[in-house]
Amino acid sequence: MQPDDYPAQEPFSEAARKYHDEVIPRGAQAHGEEIRYGADPYQSLCIYRAAARDAPVLAFFHGGGWTNGYKEWMTFMAPAFTAAGVTFATIGYRLAPAHAFPVGFEDACTGVKLLAAKTALSGDDPLRVFVGGHSAGGHYAALMALTRLDLNLRGCLPLSGVYDFGPQSGLSTRPRFLGPADSGLEHAASPIEHIGAKPCPFLIAHGSDDFPHLMRQAERFEEKLAAAGGDVERIVLDGRNHFTASYAGGEADGPWVPKALAWIARH
Repeated sequence: MQPDDYPAQEPFSEAARKYHDEVIPRGAQAHGEEIRYGADPYQSLCIYRAAARDAPVLAFFHGGGWTNGYKEWMTFMAPAFTAAGVTFATIGYRLAPAHAFPVGFEDACTGVKLLAAKTALSGDDPLRVFVGGHSAGGHYAALMALTRLDLNLRGCLPLSGVYDFGPQSGLSTRPRFLGPADSGLEHAASPIEHIGAKPCPFLIAHGSDDFPHLMRQAERFEEKLAAAGGDVERIVLDGRNHFTASYAGGEADGPWVPKALAWIARH
């Protein structure tokens, strides 16, 4: 699918428009298997298969502040992973404000469940499914890894993710995907509030020039995961901001992909 195939979404900010114009051409040469998991066009995923039948699987979710974005934003990452023997999938979800939490999150979970079934049919090991995402997508991935134990995820690789919506979040405004101010969903939506006794393994990454509140969130999230006995690492991408940290997701010889591949191989 292409962005024009989707219903209209909220107008992009200037930063989102620049990001869109950068990542869509980067992924233009990648071709995968499109699958719908619901009636809405945003309820779709695309699988880019590695050659090996026993390949691990990485499902990735796009960012966009929960109100913008397309699964095609993450397509540019696929070649670096499939070439290294990892099946890659990018999963869409319905957007706010029309669809408040937990609709988009539940969509993402449904997409992963279908992905696991589809890759199992082709020979990929369903027990080696990893999730990741950029920004808002990193939030969904982290929350999924900590709350959806039924998915049997092997690990989570968020890039510049959001982990907290509580008083210490540092967010300047309340994200609209949480619905009305009296919805009381901040705790339920915060991955940092769902760290149990045996948390899923995490490889956390963000840019050295990322949004300051997200860097602080990542540090606190790492500390709390480690305190719970979790298998957690954090990578700081030197010289990268919130958006160029995402670009590292498709750079085979860049600061993130080789480390992500090695981490997946160990898990």
